[in-house]
Amino acid sequence: MYTLALGILLVLLKYLEIGPVATWSWWWVLSPFAVTAAWWAWADATGYTKRRAVEKIERRKQARIDRHKEALGARARRK
Repeated sequence: MYTLALGILLVLLKYLEIGPVATWSWWWVLSPFAVTAAWWAWADATGYTKRRAVEKIERRKQARIDRHKEALGARARRK
């Protein structure tokens, strides 16, 4: 996500001709988008994105269970 933001920033600087970016080649300005696309392709191909989503769901589920146990007065078990 950082590379996407960097790419957008560089395109704006190049388009508005601000600073040293105005003299850079368009290849250098657009390269963060290629890095972003490669990252997304790798993350989807390896299952990284899905694992992160499942971990987030599990953390939320466990937090909800802990909140309900605390509300009922039951102690949460130590791991």
